[in-house]
Amino acid sequence: MSDNAESPTETQKDEPSTQQAVTEDTGTTDEKKKIDVLLKAVGDTPIMKTKKWAVERGRTVQSLAQFISRFLKLEPSEQLFIYVNQSFAPSPDQEVGVLFECFGSDGKLVLHYCKSQAWG
Repeated sequence: MSDNAESPTETQKDEPSTQQAVTEDTGTTDEKKKIDVLLKAVGDTPIMKTKKWAVERGRTVQSLAQFISRFLKLEPSEQLFIYVNQSFAPSPDQEVGVLFECFGSDGKLVLHYCKSQAWG
């Protein structure tokens, strides 16, 4: 992984420990706050060696696309398209958790990424 690519599972180090207190008070665990996302390449797009990622539910599709672009070291001029169910591109401001609730199966959300329009 490159130095400038931020992993979807990383948290900011300057956050106070209130996150832990909130987790303990509500009784939820980190597992419920993160979902498994399976990323699959389409066409001539480079394949990510790590395909399964734990992503926060509140993360947007746009931030996920930016992470993938940095991870693959794509040029700033190259576009990246993300598709759900090999059929439609979700809105960039759509949260991954909502997509998981609507389209997730077997405990994970499958997203396809490519550098050119493929579906929809």
